[in-house]
Amino acid sequence: MAAHSEKQQLEHRLQKLFEQALKRYSLIEDGDRILVGLSGGKDSMALLEFLSRRSRIFRPRFSVVAAYVRMTNIPYQNDEAFLSDFAREHDTPLHIVETSFSDTDGSRSPCFLCSWNRRKMLFSTAQQLGCNKIALGHHRDDLMQTALMNLTYEGRFSTMPPRMTMDKFPVEIIRPLCLMRESDLQLFAQQRNFVRPKRQCPYENDSRRADMKRMVERFEELNPEFAYTFFTALERTFTAESQK
Repeated sequence: MAAHSEKQQLEHRLQKLFEQALKRYSLIEDGDRILVGLSGGKDSMALLEFLSRRSRIFRPRFSVVAAYVRMTNIPYQNDEAFLSDFAREHDTPLHIVETSFSDTDGSRSPCFLCSWNRRKMLFSTAQQLGCNKIALGHHRDDLMQTALMNLTYEGRFSTMPPRMTMDKFPVEIIRPLCLMRESDLQLFAQQRNFVRPKRQCPYENDSRRADMKRMVERFEELNPEFAYTFFTALERTFTAESQK
């Protein structure tokens, strides 16, 4: 009974944060057609579940489709049958598309190239499917880690905003999980029995993001309120960016 109660409390907390993000950053509007980037990881699967559930409410009226980008030159493998069944259970059409990358001179990291090419494929797919928004599963920890990377390596204080209008594409990016912590999403995935990828990305533990994740953990050891204060500072950058 207690475990069931904890499960309900977690879902209620995440649902509340999801609704807060939609309202605070004006992420969804009537008539939106939203493409969910379904990577097969816990975050994108949670995102699809929350958006699909929200789309059944009368206002605002919007539709959801999903795309899984298969990267052909990386030994990273998902259970695509499970993803298809998962999308179907949530009344969401799933489109499986392919792309790859190469870097002959080694000037870019594999993580950057993979992300860049996956994003390009999502933009192309969104336009083909008539979507005006792409929803990505970045959570609060992702935003904090990105800010630390930008500060450490580029000398600027900025991160991925919850809502971003693209200059070269008629598509907006939204991040409805931006107020959620990764630890809560991990627990949510366990409770939902989300299937983990069959083979993990070979570069995931060697990236700068992994270093920043350890830094956030260290900062929270020093100050348990770090996530709150740091994200409050980041929100000021969201406002500044939207006013440009």
